[in-house]
Amino acid sequence: MKSLFIPPKFDFALAWTFDIAYPLMTKAMFNLDHVVISHQDRTRLRELSQKRAVYFSNHPTTMEPPVAYAVANAMGSRFHFMASRNVFDWAGGFVGEVIRRVGAFSVLAGGADRDAVKMSRQILTERDGKLAIYPEGMCSGENDNLLPFLPGTAQIGFWGLEDAKKLDPNADITVVPAFVKYVLVGSKSFILEDIKISIGRIEAALHLNSGNRNLLRRFLMVGRFLLERTESEYGITPDPGQDYDFRVGRIRHETLNRAAKLLNVEFAQDENAIDKIRELFTALDSIEAGFPRKGCEHVTPEIFTQAKKEVEKAYTFLVTKPNHLVSRPTAERFIEWLSRYETLIFGKTGTRAREAHVYFPEFFTLGEYYDAYKKDKRGTVVAVTERLRSTLEKLMKQASLTTAPIVPPEDLGDI
Repeated sequence: MKSLFIPPKFDFALAWTFDIAYPLMTKAMFNLDHVVISHQDRTRLRELSQKRAVYFSNHPTTMEPPVAYAVANAMGSRFHFMASRNVFDWAGGFVGEVIRRVGAFSVLAGGADRDAVKMSRQILTERDGKLAIYPEGMCSGENDNLLPFLPGTAQIGFWGLEDAKKLDPNADITVVPAFVKYVLVGSKSFILEDIKISIGRIEAALHLNSGNRNLLRRFLMVGRFLLERTESEYGITPDPGQDYDFRVGRIRHETLNRAAKLLNVEFAQDENAIDKIRELFTALDSIEAGFPRKGCEHVTPEIFTQAKKEVEKAYTFLVTKPNHLVSRPTAERFIEWLSRYETLIFGKTGTRAREAHVYFPEFFTLGEYYDAYKKDKRGTVVAVTERLRSTLEKLMKQASLTTAPIVPPEDLGDI
């Protein structure tokens, strides 16, 4: 019988094999060349080898767990990870059997998985227990941006500390915030040529003529075409008095509302697009895992595919924000747009060669907040979550300077 919750089952022999094969595996699976961690940070991480820790990282792509695996190696330790329940069924269950042996355990999206929470607490009671958490709750699709954090991001850490203190009154948990910044590998001319060829394929598929437009203008042209095509598909007549951002926002909500109707998901009034996407991911993940949430039992494979396509459209219009690209047109931001375009138009996208640079601030401990937590649990969890958010935003700004624009900012050339 299929199990709802799948616990970790550490196999150190397999983990050591992963350690040796890591460079080849991450290159083959993710086109990831290196994980770059400074010597100073490696020294600080090693000091946590025998301590409890919670690692909080941004989550722009699906590559962050392999990056966290490298961070754990730099620490001289092992991390436990939460992974979506449906992942454990990939390749007939083979993928799940492998990842659980290097520390992964299942979680149903949405944060209400009691078994996953119980396992997280249990891990943090261990003398050197370590847990990786992604407070955005889903892949953002943008490396130079952060989604709103899930409410109560720090709560699992405090629950773990409460349990650990029952066994050892002096127990503490170190908080390790981290920001992962991906940097494309290759010369500027090589990367620029790849971007031009890729946008050219998209223009050809859409029957668009780039004319004398420069690169920025070509990307915006494709975005506007997709917007207008979607408006036409949905029977939406643009209001001349509304700007581009308003039109994009309306399309985002329309696609998400259509997906919700297909899945029988009800949104709260005036719910924002991020929370809508999270709710829909929860519903889609539960269906794909074989444990559909209440109201989704009727969903057929055809309806599932249709709903997923609607969410993909919303994701495209969430990531492709003109001001974000035009103000700092780095190769990495161009590639983010290309990935969304390619997924929407071709149904798939390739991963370009890149390095992952990991940035760390000063670490802190939950013990510093424990007295305040005992007096005001909710308020203290909010305060620590806000500290994490502020810290990752500062790291993000620092990391964004790693890459420079490859074409002049704000230069849209001729139409």
